[in-house]
Amino acid sequence: MRLWNAFGPIISLFLKERRGMLLAGALLAAATVLAGIALLGVSGWFITATAIAGASAATALVFDVFAPAAAIRFLSLARTASRYGERLTTHEATLSVLAGLREQLFRKSSQPSTTNSLSLQPSRTLFRLTADIDALDSFYLRILVPAAVALGTAIVVLVVFGTMHLLFGLTVTAWLLVAGFGIPILAARWSAQPARRRAHGLEALRSRTIDVVAGQTDLAMAGQLRAYRQTALAADTRLATADDALNIIESKVIAGFGIASAILLGAVLYGAVHLVEGGDIKVPIAVLGILVSLAALEPFAGLRRGAVELGRTVLAARRLGPGLVSASPPLPFQAPTEDMAIELKNVSIRFGASPLPSLQDVSFVLEHGERLAITGASGAGKTTLLALLAGEVEAESGDVKYLPATLLTQRTELFQDSLRDNLLLAAPGTNDDRLLEVLAIAGLAEFIEASPDGLNTRLGEGGIGLSGGQARRLALARLLLRNAPLWLLDEPSEGIDGETARDVLKRLADQMAQHTVIIATHIRREAELADRLLVLERGHVKASLHRGQPEYHAFLESLRPD
Repeated sequence: MRLWNAFGPIISLFLKERRGMLLAGALLAAATVLAGIALLGVSGWFITATAIAGASAATALVFDVFAPAAAIRFLSLARTASRYGERLTTHEATLSVLAGLREQLFRKSSQPSTTNSLSLQPSRTLFRLTADIDALDSFYLRILVPAAVALGTAIVVLVVFGTMHLLFGLTVTAWLLVAGFGIPILAARWSAQPARRRAHGLEALRSRTIDVVAGQTDLAMAGQLRAYRQTALAADTRLATADDALNIIESKVIAGFGIASAILLGAVLYGAVHLVEGGDIKVPIAVLGILVSLAALEPFAGLRRGAVELGRTVLAARRLGPGLVSASPPLPFQAPTEDMAIELKNVSIRFGASPLPSLQDVSFVLEHGERLAITGASGAGKTTLLALLAGEVEAESGDVKYLPATLLTQRTELFQDSLRDNLLLAAPGTNDDRLLEVLAIAGLAEFIEASPDGLNTRLGEGGIGLSGGQARRLALARLLLRNAPLWLLDEPSEGIDGETARDVLKRLADQMAQHTVIIATHIRREAELADRLLVLERGHVKASLHRGQPEYHAFLESLRPD
């Protein structure tokens, strides 16, 4: 039951995505193995029968060499063709299913209900998208297919040996099933704990390595770089220990199959000789049975790797879980009424198990073209409100209606690429004239003119090559390329010196005519752009002040000057 709870959603996804191809792959795999066994048996029978027939001229003249030779040739070609088809079919089916699963997991991880919690542990999210999903290919390729082929082989063996003698066939098949499935089951039990330790060790090693690489400067400044490196090395040691344990188990499994195969061969040899002496079968048939027994355990041995990795595969399936496999569809977009850009009514948001809501009973409306500044102390809920309107978080309760928006966050995300390509992320296909125009509005015209490579100027990782203020202005330029009717600006001029900031905000204000704008700020120069001030305090709307009211201008004076 526990295995079904883990693998049930995965099996459903496999069957939903590529049912026909998966079934075809299993059939081709069975055809490959059975053709190989038949080829070995028929070849042995043919060689033995030919030798016996050649012992006398009378039998040699009547012996049919053409039909067995044709059968051998057919089996050889069939084995090659089915092997090729099986490889194409099973891997194509598996990779396509895993690609679909990775897409669904990514979509689920990107939904507002999960993105915040996952963003706190990005290395774990990456591990789920890569290593955990990759581990699931073992479920089909190394467990389901080999198990189906092994059962098919057991049926064929029962038929082959049962035609010689029923008890003989039942005994051989029983041993085949007991040893063939028993050894992998024992291997799965023995390897469950080290396989899970290996998975946890690999995740810890990757996570700590990423932390060391990304935070080496801060760790070095704090004098903790050597100590943190030791934690990564400790994780590597645990990983190596788990690998050693799994390798030992796999070696024991290989030895177990070798012993089981030897016992099977000895028993078949003894039984075949006994049947030949009793006149129940001829020598060529006995040779066929002996050679079939040599290959009979091969399909069961295909379960070896899957059994050793089963603990890791089960852990991956449980981690992904039904909630991530069956990604829920996004909530339908709710547009406001015709004259409004935003309509919020009694909206509350609470993150996780936090005792206090980030927003509580927030209500306001915003008309098309109106400019609103949201102010309040740090932690009042300004950034949360912008994230709600950008669709990055969901409301716990209340009604939310808003126009499509673009958000300028406090953190500027730039990439190791050219200035042009960093801008084109916002609007692919934009011509250079438009790119230069938005850069000029953002106050970067002089920088571009002074750069020999212009728009081809390369930036380092995270935008290295630009000052903090220049990076902020480049993010503003990227915002200008988006044609969203609603602009959400989170402290847009933070990090820019006062004179430059006022110049940039003046030109930015000229671009606001066709947009509804919300600015989260605690700086006077930014709030002055707004027609209305919305004051938040601990997630509540404390006041809504309109331009022209004495309270509006008094509150402006209380904000931080340049």
